[in-house]
Amino acid sequence: MMQQIYPAPAHDFRYELNKDFHFAAAHYVPHDEAGACRKMHGHTYFVNITVAGDTLNDSGFLVNFQLVKSLVHKRFDHTVLNEDGLFSEDLSERFPTTEVVARVIWEVVQKELDQTVNKPKCLQVYVRETPTSYVLFRPKREDFS
Repeated sequence: MMQQIYPAPAHDFRYELNKDFHFAAAHYVPHDEAGACRKMHGHTYFVNITVAGDTLNDSGFLVNFQLVKSLVHKRFDHTVLNEDGLFSEDLSERFPTTEVVARVIWEVVQKELDQTVNKPKCLQVYVRETPTSYVLFRPKREDFS
């Protein structure tokens, strides 16, 4: 994977970790405004996750890079996103648009981070859907439990 520079979220944590990876998945957006994207189609999503915190765990990690990747890759790679329970056709805010995919990835990652002793924060999720289109999701302070 080519190294990329991503927009950096402002923070005052001591440590910042970034993990790049990709996964292949299909989706469709069941809404009139989606045009051709109403039909099932696939992407190779390129993802960057930014985690920050002040304290390392007993192993000397903020969080293990492998854990960050596995949380997303194992769940979404080679799937139809619409079939995952995190996306629902009942709520338009849960159609698997790139914006919602980025937010859902944040939810999955932060839920796991909340279970760790050092409690780092996922500050940003970058999802590139095509070579020319990407989304950044940055949680607000109140999004953290």
